[in-house]
Amino acid sequence: MTPDPPPTRWARGGPANEYYGRKFGALLADGRDVDGEARLADALVGRGARVLDAGAGMGRVGAALQRRGHRVVAAEPDPALVAQTRLTFPDLDVVEADILGLSPELLAGRGLATEFDLVVCVGNVMIFLAEGTERAVLARLAGLLAEGGRMLVGFHPVGGPTTSRVYPPEEFAADAEAAGLRVDLRAGSYELHPPTEEYAVWVLSRAPEPTA
Repeated sequence: MTPDPPPTRWARGGPANEYYGRKFGALLADGRDVDGEARLADALVGRGARVLDAGAGMGRVGAALQRRGHRVVAAEPDPALVAQTRLTFPDLDVVEADILGLSPELLAGRGLATEFDLVVCVGNVMIFLAEGTERAVLARLAGLLAEGGRMLVGFHPVGGPTTSRVYPPEEFAADAEAAGLRVDLRAGSYELHPPTEEYAVWVLSRAPEPTA
């Protein structure tokens, strides 16, 4: 029997997390532009791509990609956010699961794709993971990439929410490399501004196999 994953920083945040759903729910209700991540993600793949939104929150990025014609699976462990996603975006496939609990077997058992052309992991997911699981999470997501697939990751290296961690870009790059990934691009925004210390956007792919 597979042990339960350790509690994430997000799960330990408790009531402090309630701001997230309220904030983006209000932005959506007001018709505000919250599609920055989805626009870049859409540009990284062809039409009708298989996309995994890992740590999907309330589903806004996955839903925006679905509207653009992609086949999206959203994975989110927080039951309240899963419920909000299903209410707000009822046509979006949502799996209530921690990233470390995602596997081809779990996805196949629900009739969903088991490999993806793009994995999206944005909205500070990486700085809310359980302590010491960053490399394992990146390796798990890398294992779900199809041939030629890529990952889009975004987070605040510093200055994030109070219950998150500081995650220096050089440490993240080392963790990605250790997980078998290659950094193809680093930017400071989803509009591809130059890198900054305040926000980091990464495009990753599987590192090539070493040649003999």
